[in-house]
Amino acid sequence: MTLSPRTLFPLAIAVVLAGCSSNRPDTAVAYVERPAETIYAEAIQRMDRNQYDIAAAMFDEVERQHPYSEWARRSMLMAAFANYQSNNYEEAISDSERFISLHPGNRSAAYAYYLIAICYFEQIMDVGRDQAATQQALDALEQVVRRYPESRYATDARLKIDMTRDHLAGKEMSVGRWYLRRNYHLAAINRFRNVLQEYGTTSHVPEALHRLVESYVALGVDEEARQVASVLGYNFPGSEWYQNSYDLLTREGITLEVDPEREDPSYFERAWRRLFG
Repeated sequence: MTLSPRTLFPLAIAVVLAGCSSNRPDTAVAYVERPAETIYAEAIQRMDRNQYDIAAAMFDEVERQHPYSEWARRSMLMAAFANYQSNNYEEAISDSERFISLHPGNRSAAYAYYLIAICYFEQIMDVGRDQAATQQALDALEQVVRRYPESRYATDARLKIDMTRDHLAGKEMSVGRWYLRRNYHLAAINRFRNVLQEYGTTSHVPEALHRLVESYVALGVDEEARQVASVLGYNFPGSEWYQNSYDLLTREGITLEVDPEREDPSYFERAWRRLFG
């Protein structure tokens, strides 16, 4: 089962954290000196009512009035979570980064890293848009896995890493197809090769191989087209992409001299290394 930050965070706030003014002018809290636990409890009540912006401002107020207390440290991460819940991703990332900066060894730092990654992950755009957030999500997710490999956060991060890499590969494929349609074959080849070299475990590999076959045929480089089609047939013999490549080569009078189902696997390994590094 894939865990979400909404299910994981109650586990994180159960940890007792060892031991400023609001940046949210629209929800600024008037200064009335009160005990930290009173302000914190009211902020939790606001969370329960889904009043996340107000809750975030009140968690900030705990820090402002009691900056060196245990409640302030709890409130810092709770403010990040409240901002995440209201889709204020920039604020959530800023709060999380501040928590990590001030409390890098705290047990809840793992959640702070995870929350940063999720904020970027949920901002991923379709492949037709700029993928800066996608790369930021990938970097942040990989950092969670690298720093906390045995944590529950790493388990979810690994799943999202696969999804993020597939998305980045999809962007490369989209650009490659654009070049191919406009007969910019060398530029297209570079994009498809990049998919195979950088995202070789994603779902886009069979199509990338077929598009390479198309590009090589268009350039009249028959031997490379034949070898790529052979690699495609060996790794994905029942796919529509191999059938498309086979039909294309047949129409062009290019024979597949190697039978993907019978040839020594080392042939395809050597062909892959020669073609794609």
